[in-house]
Amino acid sequence: MTGPAMVGDSFRLGYRFQRHWDVSMASAFFFGELGAGLFVVAMLYPSWPALVLGLLITGIGKPWFHLTHMGVPKKSWRAILRPDRSWTSRGLIGIVVFSGAGVLYAGALATDGFVPLGDAWRVVAFLAALLVMTYQGFAMSHSTAIAIWSTALMPIASLLYALAGGAALMLVLEGLGAALVPAPLSVLPAATLGLSGALLVVQVSLLHAAHNGTPGAKLSARLLLRGRYAPAYLGLVLGVGIALPLVALGLDGDDLVTRIVAAVGLLGGFFAFRVLIFKVGVFEPVMRFGGIRTPR
Repeated sequence: MTGPAMVGDSFRLGYRFQRHWDVSMASAFFFGELGAGLFVVAMLYPSWPALVLGLLITGIGKPWFHLTHMGVPKKSWRAILRPDRSWTSRGLIGIVVFSGAGVLYAGALATDGFVPLGDAWRVVAFLAALLVMTYQGFAMSHSTAIAIWSTALMPIASLLYALAGGAALMLVLEGLGAALVPAPLSVLPAATLGLSGALLVVQVSLLHAAHNGTPGAKLSARLLLRGRYAPAYLGLVLGVGIALPLVALGLDGDDLVTRIVAAVGLLGGFFAFRVLIFKVGVFEPVMRFGGIRTPR
């Protein structure tokens, strides 16, 4: 098809990639959502070692990669000051509350009620974890200049990937022994299978909406399906990240090796999606065109 190509930083008419969010931010999103998702799944047992692991994944991984992204880390605390207008501020507040309430809830479990108000901390930690799992998707959906992000599917994808990643990790922890998980949940393999299927529906829906959307959204979809990022998207996000867990868990969801394969595949696809959705984000051109020339 004909149309404008990528123009980089020049003043020519065409498409420009967003460059502000890249691998460091993708890593922060990944660890934040994964840890909160594991925490929520661990609450169903409940397993305090898994709760602590979820807190560590979010509490260490997410801040570390956020700080590596920031140009002035000493001023990063200012991001929490605008909860009325910024999803970043709301998310940071959620992380603080999640970390504090989560530690108190896990402590109440580990000490058999020595920490008071265990049920109250459980509710607060769950609500804060829900915010941590979704706020990044809401922040992306507010970016109207980048059409592939500007969709209600972004927070849904964040929530599903967080829960699927947490469930996959929990399957592995279950298989490692009763010291980590007091009583296995028989429905967890089927639930992980269902979440993987839901992720496939979200991915297809995202591509369909982009393909039928604005010129910038169409270009992003073409980059994922035919352009430079197609091998990574089709191979890692859809193949390794969704198809492999579906096949592995469908064959034998009770075998530890199968669970490890499914977890590695799902988490690899999750991380690849987080990176690629930033890579293919392009700003809408100032003028509309009849066609798109996909950069190679």
